[in-house]
Amino acid sequence: MISPVSLAFSRTDSRLGEFALRPLDPEADAELLHGWVTHPKAAFWMMQDADVAQVADEYRKIAESPYHDAFLGLADGRPAFLAERYDPARVELVGLYEPREGDVGMHFLCAPADTPVHGFTLAVISTVMAWLFDDPAVRRVVVEPDVRNTAVHALNAAVGFEPVTTIEKPEKDALLSVCTRDQFEAAMSRGTAQ
Repeated sequence: MISPVSLAFSRTDSRLGEFALRPLDPEADAELLHGWVTHPKAAFWMMQDADVAQVADEYRKIAESPYHDAFLGLADGRPAFLAERYDPARVELVGLYEPREGDVGMHFLCAPADTPVHGFTLAVISTVMAWLFDDPAVRRVVVEPDVRNTAVHALNAAVGFEPVTTIEKPEKDALLSVCTRDQFEAAMSRGTAQ
């Protein structure tokens, strides 16, 4: 089961400012999220054809699950990204890998931007990883991005993830990758993550 987390997490990126997470409200945040998850740049999120009600329903199901939760990410107080964490032994990866005690799964999505900011997505994934490892019970973060999503593979590598294997999921072929606390801390100290 996912352990409880405080209502907020925040960290300061030395270049880009304050990043924070708050629990997602499926009803209040659905319209905002709809614009993000249906944007062409969010094709790997696989919600391109969803309407606002379907987005609210999806995040309501996540909110009701004891093994999956979602958070709205803020950059300098403005909504800017979405983060999900889940128990990979019970959600997403059941039967597809050998879970270990202290594993947590993660998804993240940056809001579409008219003017991209260099290093922003790296700051987001660094924040999400710092948030996950803020829980002392977390020993390893597990991700399963689409094998075709080369941009996220590069970001994952920058924060310490190592690919394990390709797995077949019903909706995609995924690159199972893991990152231990030590690997993340080493990436942060090398400056590949901020």
